[in-house]
Amino acid sequence: MPKIGSVSLDNPYILAPLAGYTDLPFRILCREYGAGLVFSEMISCHGLVYDHDKTHKMLATHQLEGPVAMQIFGAEPDIMAEAARIVSDHPIDIIDINMGCPVKKVIKKGAGAALMREPKLAEKIISAVVRNTSKPVTVKFRTGWNHHTITAPSFAQMSENAGAQAVTVHARTWSDGFSGPVNWEVLARVKNQVNIPVIGNGDIKSHDDGLEMLRKTGCDGVMIGRSALGAPWIFSPDYPIASMKIRVKALIRHLELIERFLAPDRFLGKVKNHASKYFKGTPRSTVLRRHIFDATSFQELIDLIRSLLS
Repeated sequence: MPKIGSVSLDNPYILAPLAGYTDLPFRILCREYGAGLVFSEMISCHGLVYDHDKTHKMLATHQLEGPVAMQIFGAEPDIMAEAARIVSDHPIDIIDINMGCPVKKVIKKGAGAALMREPKLAEKIISAVVRNTSKPVTVKFRTGWNHHTITAPSFAQMSENAGAQAVTVHARTWSDGFSGPVNWEVLARVKNQVNIPVIGNGDIKSHDDGLEMLRKTGCDGVMIGRSALGAPWIFSPDYPIASMKIRVKALIRHLELIERFLAPDRFLGKVKNHASKYFKGTPRSTVLRRHIFDATSFQELIDLIRSLLS
């Protein structure tokens, strides 16, 4: 099993950071279903340093989810360093630096995948974060900016030299966004280039897909993002086929965690979005999703889902 600095993982399957989704309840749920490590949503270094209440609330954690990595993003070494110091005061296990987000508003600020075009600046950021925390630091990036500039192997080596204790590589370029074919061959090249753990990411749709990635690339871990939404059992080999009963039980547990850790009626739209994903691809999907979105309160929603068990 992979070890990131002093943090040992009991499963090489890892929950990816997903904006709007990987909040505390979902992270705990994925840990309960076997994820070896869970990642927070992407957190703005500026929001932390300038004390934005909403941003600080994203640092909420609980012993049920450990080990947990908090992912920060930004393009200024000094502000990223200060954000790392703030995050380190919380009971978290790993700090991850996002250098792979392809979203335009992040790229325009020189953060996310834009840093793959500025390796010297990226190196300064990693070094600054490492100096300001006692936690292991990891970096997440892509295979390159586009298919003419596949720089992941050298970027990984730079990250290791700057003090990163693991890297995650999304097997697509910035120009691919979230679609197009993944390139596992680059993951294998990265693995051969560095002496720290390498986590592969991109288009893992089942537990077996993850095993194939590990086998073909030599990666130490496999990160799963969108395919875990509405399917937290993907981290375990115990659920090759998710019956309706398995789906409903997982969703009920998810709703229980939301009720415990969030103000569910304040975030009802977000909760419904999560709930609807549990029935994707099932024969009753359209009807169930309509009932979910018709619910006018959290209590009505949870009553509806509980009724499905009978």
